[in-house]
Amino acid sequence: MAMIRLLKPRAYYKEKYGTELYGLDRLYLIMEKEHNRGQEAAGIGCVKLNVDPGNEYIFRERALGSGAISEIFSKVHGRIDDELGEGIDIDDASFVGEVYMGHLRYSTTGKSGINYVHPFMRRNNWSSRNMLLCGNFNMTNVDEIFNTIIAKGQHPRLYADTFILLEQLGHALDRENERLYQKFHDEGMSALALSDAIARELNVANVLKRCAPVWDGGYVICGIVGNGDMWTMRDPNGIRPAFYYIDDEIVVVASERPVIQTAFNLEADEVKELMPGCALIVDRDGTSRIDRILSAGKYSACSFERIYFSRGSDCDIYRERKMLGRMLVEPVLKAIGGDIDNTVFSFIPNTAEVAFYGLVNGMDEWLMKRTINDIERLAVEGELTDEGISAVLHRHVRREKVAIKDIKLRTFIAESAVRNDLATHVYDITYGSIHSGDTLVVIDDSIVRGTTLRSSILGILDRLHPRKIVVVSSSPQVRFPDCYGIDMSRMGEFIAFKAAMALLEERGMRNVIDDVYDKCRNQYALPSAQVENYVKEIYAPFSDEEIAAKISELLTPAFVNAEVEIVFQSIETMHKAIPDHPGDWYFSGNYPTYGGVRLVNKAFVNYYEGRTMARD
Repeated sequence: MAMIRLLKPRAYYKEKYGTELYGLDRLYLIMEKEHNRGQEAAGIGCVKLNVDPGNEYIFRERALGSGAISEIFSKVHGRIDDELGEGIDIDDASFVGEVYMGHLRYSTTGKSGINYVHPFMRRNNWSSRNMLLCGNFNMTNVDEIFNTIIAKGQHPRLYADTFILLEQLGHALDRENERLYQKFHDEGMSALALSDAIARELNVANVLKRCAPVWDGGYVICGIVGNGDMWTMRDPNGIRPAFYYIDDEIVVVASERPVIQTAFNLEADEVKELMPGCALIVDRDGTSRIDRILSAGKYSACSFERIYFSRGSDCDIYRERKMLGRMLVEPVLKAIGGDIDNTVFSFIPNTAEVAFYGLVNGMDEWLMKRTINDIERLAVEGELTDEGISAVLHRHVRREKVAIKDIKLRTFIAESAVRNDLATHVYDITYGSIHSGDTLVVIDDSIVRGTTLRSSILGILDRLHPRKIVVVSSSPQVRFPDCYGIDMSRMGEFIAFKAAMALLEERGMRNVIDDVYDKCRNQYALPSAQVENYVKEIYAPFSDEEIAAKISELLTPAFVNAEVEIVFQSIETMHKAIPDHPGDWYFSGNYPTYGGVRLVNKAFVNYYEGRTMARD
């Protein structure tokens, strides 16, 4: 998500930056920099201030597909050019306003189509009752929120969290308008002056405080009211990220810090993090403030954002990902039997490159210590010859680019019968990069489903004829679904879950599966505070190493000749690498909200009963 509020007259930006479209151009830049992980749609919104009645002041454009951003801004600029060609002044043109909103959709609901693309819009003849809404969120208690709405007599058109939030916030916005209407009416204010006074005095914090106490989930929710008020609120556990920057020209909010740095040429410490439970509110007159809406909960900033989802150009994320790789030195040495001379290190995919640097840097340090020890040993043994020293000093950590992704190859255009075959060619291997008998170590940022490993990568790497392939995940084993906004919701898709279930079946422990199902089902009627994550019991009988070994077995195709071992980061070492983002429910099952615990139990019940989990 992205939000921009211009604080100067548009003529100021024309004089300083050479364009009246400064806000629109900055929004485009931020959205392209946030375009990172296969987003499937995008949308923008704009509110223009001080518009005479009878003229449009709220604008929205949305599009589907990976090229949605370009399509949207091409349409908007085309519309502006057409209006200018018709003699309309630039200040009166569409999408030339003071307040902007942008959103990139990465679906976590299984629902698609333009109706689900943010921003959502609420229309009304009173400017202060209009609203644009977007966000980075998933609510885990949609039923509860829905019931609070219908209890007030509302009739939502659709049952999805964004629609329901729009209705809930819209109702609260109406109540705030009515409060001010009564106040100014009692003071004897006339109709037109009364409308202006409401637009001027509207208190967004009151709206949020009416609605937010019932919300359970991970969220950053953004809104623009038709009067020009703008707001961004973060959940009390800090699950989803939000950053902002304010100066005398602009207020900007985005999901990631480096995109703000890039768009406005800032240092990292100039961009601030919005604290959990707080809202950044910018009033109609441009005055900004941070209001606490909810008490801060247990800080649970998402670790998977840092490992995988966020763009790696953030200075802290870059350092953390390198440390994740460094933390894997000991388990990798164990996997290769300490044979550094006959091991080649590489990475797949490109997103794992930073962790690869950390791993090989850690290996370099380990080898340096070993080199010192070997030289000291040669000295003690009286064999400190030129040949002996040379042999020790020429030892090095071998690193190669063994695979390159062919970005031109698109398997989705093929018939299903040949799609799997084409998938095996998505990566080109570098022939001759390793020697026969070598161990090949490749690092990945995470292994969630393992589909690409099994269907293509392991087979491709085997063509290099290594003795052994060690696949290293910089992430711990993903064992539990997310329910706060990342698309990992179905128990049966996780390779760690499949491995644990297979082990239970193999060892005659089917009763554990049945018991967990009964316990999950029996919690449906319990109060939220009493609900427990019983899915943890699926993994409890086994060590991390046992599950990793089973994962290796499940993911290794029968035709692969090399021995395959998969090594995972531990939860403990992950927290050492990422100390400031403790949210680890994907790996530990320790959900920060009651709604998360309910949904993991529901996910297991759905799996057991042969259903897939469909969440709103």
